[in-house]
Order: sequence, then C-alpha cells, then structure tokens
Amino acid sequence: MHDHVAEAAFPCVGAKAALARGTLDVLAARDLTSAWDDLRIHDRLLHFAVAYREKPALFRSLAVVFEGPGDLSEPQFERLLWDRVQSLSDKDVWRGQRYDDSVSPDPDDPHFSLSFGGEAFFVVGLHPHASRPARRFPNPVMVFNLHDQFEILRAQGKYEGMREKIMVRDEALAGSRNPMLARHGEASEARQYSGRVVDDAWQCPFHYKGDA
Repeated sequence: MHDHVAEAAFPCVGAKAALARGTLDVLAARDLTSAWDDLRIHDRLLHFAVAYREKPALFRSLAVVFEGPGDLSEPQFERLLWDRVQSLSDKDVWRGQRYDDSVSPDPDDPHFSLSFGGEAFFVVGLHPHASRPARRFPNPVMVFNLHDQFEILRAQGKYEGMREKIMVRDEALAGSRNPMLARHGEASEARQYSGRVVDDAWQCPFHYKGDA
C-alpha cells in the first residue's frame, strides 16, 4: 500500500502527505466477501477516532487491505464495499457509539458521511478492475479518511487548492476529470465511495440502524 501511494503518478496528495508524515495506517484483512474481520476493523476504527480526538492532526488515513477477491467487476466491488460498510455501522450501533452530529446518516443527504466511534469518515475504495486508474490496486482496499480533516482544510483556506491539485493529477493520469467528485454539501459523498461512475437513478444500499 505504501509503495502504491509513493508512486509519482498517484494523484491523491493527501494520501502522499499521510505517507510522508507516517500517519497512513494499514490493516490487513482476509476477504472482502466475508464478515470475518469486521469486528477487528471496527476496533481499529474506534481506536483511530479516539486517537484523533486526543491529538487532532491532518492527513490521517486507515487503509484496510483485503486478501481478495481479485477478480471483481466494478458493480461487484461496489456491492461488497457497502456490505462491509453496513456491517461496520451495525457494530457501531451495537456498541452504543453515537453518530457524529456534524454529518447526516442519510445517504441521500448532501451532508452524509459515515460515523464510527463518534467521528465522521469518508471511504475511498480501490480494487484491481477500477475504471479510474487512480482507484486501481492489486487487492481490494477500503481507505477510511476522517471527515473533520476536510473541514479543517476549508477553515484554513487550503481545501480548494488541494482538491484542484488532485483533480489535475487525476486528469493527467486518466485523460479526464473524475465526474463523480463533488464537494461535501453539494451532493452525497456516498456516490464516490466505490469509484464506479453512477447516474442519478443510483440508490445507495446503506441504512443506518441506530438513533442519530
């Protein structure tokens, strides 16, 4: 994972900054099709949320790298990513964690984000057969990014510059800008998680089962 982010062509400057600062955590998991490691992943997310509250810092990410499967189509990867998200969210409810009240649990809401341990997270999916080159990786991966970091960058006046830099680098890699990228509050970020291009009729399969 670290070598992939370090490649010169990799467009996400935020991930590169996390790598440079030693704040890109990697967790190995067994299979994206299985709930086998979900409790262990949720444990790490809770620890990640607590550590961030104790010492807030920009460019912290948790990458969960699964052993397989390596032959998933984009729709298959998308379905399995949301299966894991649903399972992790259900564990958050089961463990009595509050939903971050700075975001919405409704995936149709433009202010939607996931919440684990009381902190909002944005997920980026990677896999071998992603149509966008920036989303390709030899294994299925779910990268959890703290939503609060984007708000800090906005408050510092750095968000738009970083976003444009990422989009320019992605365009150089893919030949076009990613049509799914949208600012938080303009469209639900749920449409961006898997990396697949979806139309306006797309319905997010996630349902928060707690009391937000």
